[in-house]
Amino acid sequence: MRTRLDYAAAAPEAIKALAGVNAALLRAGLDKRLMDLLFLRVSQINGCSYCVDMHARDLRQAGESNERLDGLAGWRESPYFTEPEKAALEWAEVLTHVDVTHAPDAAYEPLARHYDSKEVANITYAIALMNAWNRIAIGFHEGPEPRSR
Repeated sequence: MRTRLDYAAAAPEAIKALAGVNAALLRAGLDKRLMDLLFLRVSQINGCSYCVDMHARDLRQAGESNERLDGLAGWRESPYFTEPEKAALEWAEVLTHVDVTHAPDAAYEPLARHYDSKEVANITYAIALMNAWNRIAIGFHEGPEPRSR
């Protein structure tokens, strides 16, 4: 697939602002592993090959197990995820499909039980950020660089 536009060169201030949100989330104390797990799941749902590749690689480099990465698409039935992680993954799916789900209390309440207000806000910002990045990468046909087959 050929990239449609060098979007970073075309609008560098916007890219800097999005990258700044990512940095702000990490400075605010959002767990990087959880953030990358959410980024990966959102990217799987949206079908963003560039972001799936990047975040799966980041998680592997951080020591994430193959079992958890392989089981992420079926996290509800998987024994590899904690209840807090499952609450965050549910929230990620609900917000990614917000046009259908409208973010029901049934998805929000478990999140609020496992995380404090700041964490809930930052998890929500992370999910929104990844959805934005996915739309940019997909819209401009940004794909991963093949490394091996």
